[in-house]
Amino acid sequence: MPPPQAAGRQSTPVEKIAASGETECFTMSGTIMDTNLPQPGEPVVQERLEAAPPPPPPVVITPPAAESRLRRIGMAFLFWLIYLLMFGICLTLLAVFMHFAHRGRGGPVWWGVVAQIGAVLSAIIPALVMARIEKRPFGEFGLPAKNAFRRNFWVGTVWGIVSLSILMLALRGAGAFEFGTVALHGIQILKFAAYYAVFFLLTGFFEEFLVRGYSQWVLSRGLTFWPAAALLSAAFGALHGANPGESKYGLFAAAMIGFFFCLTLRRTGDLWWAVGFHMSWDWGESYFYSVPDSGGMITGHLLNSSFHGPDWLTGGSVGPEGSLLVFAVIVGLWVVFDRLYPDVKYAG
Repeated sequence: MPPPQAAGRQSTPVEKIAASGETECFTMSGTIMDTNLPQPGEPVVQERLEAAPPPPPPVVITPPAAESRLRRIGMAFLFWLIYLLMFGICLTLLAVFMHFAHRGRGGPVWWGVVAQIGAVLSAIIPALVMARIEKRPFGEFGLPAKNAFRRNFWVGTVWGIVSLSILMLALRGAGAFEFGTVALHGIQILKFAAYYAVFFLLTGFFEEFLVRGYSQWVLSRGLTFWPAAALLSAAFGALHGANPGESKYGLFAAAMIGFFFCLTLRRTGDLWWAVGFHMSWDWGESYFYSVPDSGGMITGHLLNSSFHGPDWLTGGSVGPEGSLLVFAVIVGLWVVFDRLYPDVKYAG
């Protein structure tokens, strides 16, 4: 029997449920929960529920940032070395071809264009292979076909000849440069002008793509853009050391103009601006103003020009690129270009 209730006191809901033998109880929120309440007078047996241990957290192995960065740098240099190896093979095949094909055929001027075409192909073919390996469009490496000979190319062409003319007029004003007499006559003027336009266009293609095409793209993945640009610009300057008559000023100027071309790549999104500048600068230097270009003179230049004065001013055997005045021109180019092209457009 249930225990007697105290006189004058009403039973609580729990006591009523216990007295009726039902197995429900109310929580404090008023909901009903199923449970097995002990019957009045029965011993209360408390079951000890063992709580299951929480599952261990998943193990996530994250390599240190430094290790991950070193891996990216290592892979970038590996792909770059593969590219350079293929370039070396292509260049060797070109040299063998030129050795056998040149004997008894044509003159040195015509074969210069053939050699430049081969050099361009030697730089581009390995990049096409790397594009297939990396599943990337070739245009991502700096020379998209859709932008070929469009506005950026022609703007760069104007900048190149104007910048060189400013330098040459400054040398003329300092009494260090004389235009001299015209060395060509008649149809030769147009013939050599057109020939060297093609020749230096190919030179621009070759040098810009070799140093700032796939090379800049792949090294930027490991080093980021500007460290890669600094490394490749230093290499660009060092490569000019193979030219006859180069000087330390000429090598440094080549590295600086290479670094400027990296800026033009970053701000225009491709190499077409730099190719146009490179072409017109070399054409103006070698053909139009008829002065040494990185220590070399060409056959069929327009003028019989000459330099007078110390080497630090004229550039000596290097030409205007070895003059200290060229550094002022390069700095001016950087400042003006930075203002006119403020936005970053390079995807590499």
